[in-house]
Amino acid sequence: MMIDGGVGVFTPLASKVHTIILLSIQLYCCASAALLFTKVLTAVVRNFRRASLPYVPRAAAYAHQSTSRAFDESKSVLHGRRMIKLFFGEEQEEEVVGMAERLASLPVLDLGTTTDLDKWLIFSNLDRTFVSKLRLACVFGSSGNEALMVTQDDDVFALGSNSSGCLGLGDTHGSLEPRKVDALCRKGLHALAYGSGPHVLAVTESGELLSWGHNGYCQLGNNCNTQGLVPSSISAGLSHRVAQVACGSHHSLALTTNGDVYAWGQNNCGQVGSGSTTNQPTPRKVSSGIGGRRCIGVACGQTSSMAVMENGEVFGWGYNGNGQLGLGNNVNQTSPCRVTNLQGVVIHKVVCGYAHTMALSDEGVLYTWGANSYGQLGTGNKANQVSPFKMPTDIGRIVEIAASHYNHISAVMTQTSRVYMWGQCRGQSVTVPTETPFHSIHDVFACFACPTVTWKPMVLDICNPNTVANSVNAAFNDPSTSDLKICVEGRTIHVHKAILKIRCEHFRSMFQAPWDEDEKDTVDVTTFPYAVYKAFLQYLYTDEVDLPPEDAIGLLDLANSYCEAQLKRHCERIIMHGVLVENVAMLYAAAIKFEAKDLEEFCFRFAMNHLTAVVQTDAFHKLEESAVKSFITKAAVYGAFKY
Repeated sequence: MMIDGGVGVFTPLASKVHTIILLSIQLYCCASAALLFTKVLTAVVRNFRRASLPYVPRAAAYAHQSTSRAFDESKSVLHGRRMIKLFFGEEQEEEVVGMAERLASLPVLDLGTTTDLDKWLIFSNLDRTFVSKLRLACVFGSSGNEALMVTQDDDVFALGSNSSGCLGLGDTHGSLEPRKVDALCRKGLHALAYGSGPHVLAVTESGELLSWGHNGYCQLGNNCNTQGLVPSSISAGLSHRVAQVACGSHHSLALTTNGDVYAWGQNNCGQVGSGSTTNQPTPRKVSSGIGGRRCIGVACGQTSSMAVMENGEVFGWGYNGNGQLGLGNNVNQTSPCRVTNLQGVVIHKVVCGYAHTMALSDEGVLYTWGANSYGQLGTGNKANQVSPFKMPTDIGRIVEIAASHYNHISAVMTQTSRVYMWGQCRGQSVTVPTETPFHSIHDVFACFACPTVTWKPMVLDICNPNTVANSVNAAFNDPSTSDLKICVEGRTIHVHKAILKIRCEHFRSMFQAPWDEDEKDTVDVTTFPYAVYKAFLQYLYTDEVDLPPEDAIGLLDLANSYCEAQLKRHCERIIMHGVLVENVAMLYAAAIKFEAKDLEEFCFRFAMNHLTAVVQTDAFHKLEESAVKSFITKAAVYGAFKY
């Protein structure tokens, strides 16, 4: 059934729902019937709401929000009342609504909870109370039929078919219900990666590396080839704490905190990078070809390996039959080789699909290469690319890229939080980036990847509409509950004195002294623009910042003036996504002025990677003398001047 502006189009399903509601009303004095009525009414409203709300393009407001959204409550109530009026008539509308509200208020069950896991079928049987306690989850396995979950209390649970003991439960018995993984509880899991066997790698907050699951090719790194039913620590060969892990089909990579890369497992194509094709039973440092370079990121295809260096260079080794190493040929490599066609491009992240590679530059430009039989390179055709292909920039600056060695799909998120996908999407070949209605890349893999596996663990943001936090969020700029108006550039923002006093030292001090009687309900702000000040006030209610990078400088100024350290960090992260050759000098000076150390360091390193171009920009020529001296001094220490 669909309704637009009160006009109804009935379908057989709507007729059945109508009958069920009428039957439930007739028996509503019975508790079970009341529950049925509540369920049906809520379901009808929810489904109708989904069908009737218009599509709204993503905006920057969604950048740091969860992957699943509760729909606007005011719209849902409006559409719900329309349906009730249509079903029961205007005379009975108020009576039915009142009864529905009374029934819905009973503590029978939570019908309104929406979670990040809703799109993943493997989690569909989980109890909502259990789901509300999760903070991390991942899905893996050849059919997307294995899952690991970490609770807010740091307990770890698993469910699925448990192939090769990959759930770490000590046996190979599958389960549709979550089972506790005792060996992983209270370990503080920090990172997870999973192969095709499947085998699993996990890194704890202390930097300890654990492995379990399939081990036919020594991919667990424990010097044997028997499957691991229980997570066990890997220590042999590792000289420092582990920061990141990656898994191919049957080989493993680990990146340590000092920038070294270690590899082990299957090596039939040279994917371990040892210079041979002999399987490696324990972690072995990858040094040939890389030299003394410091690595900042690693990724695995099915039988290939990629690494990004601190200076932005990219190296690849292993299978290259589809050109996935980006070397301009199809020759396998048993030792790391630099992707020379990216000369002059500073790459800061690389990800791998089954047989294709994606790399993101520090300017938000995407490069792809490798297999393209499903259009996964986004080139508009299905021809393989043995060298990096620069993607057109018409979709905007890209801030996140995603792929998995399990499949042939590619996904990105732009600076404006729009999510695009291409490649093998539910059996179809999509050869160019296609915009989706999603707010998270995870949703692409849940709905269109085959198999449906997470490209990285999901950090969960459970949406419970009844929490104090959500109530405070909804109160922002609500004139019906506010007791203070803040006027900026002739526009009014409705806020609450109590919240401002609790959240901000600036307002706490302001409200301590007695106010003049005529001004106690209004504050005029002239020092900052409306967009900046509204974003600041909204942050006090939501802990989120909704501003594009070009406006975040003004908010950084405000945060510095009001001594809001956490807000400064938010602003710095947003501004980093907008750094370009043309503006990096200006942003570097602003970072110094506002004492934003992380942003200052980020801008400096960006400038070092593009030094020749940066010093020729107008922004660099406009730097104050003190900023230029600071920059030159740091550049000398960095080694920019050889003589």
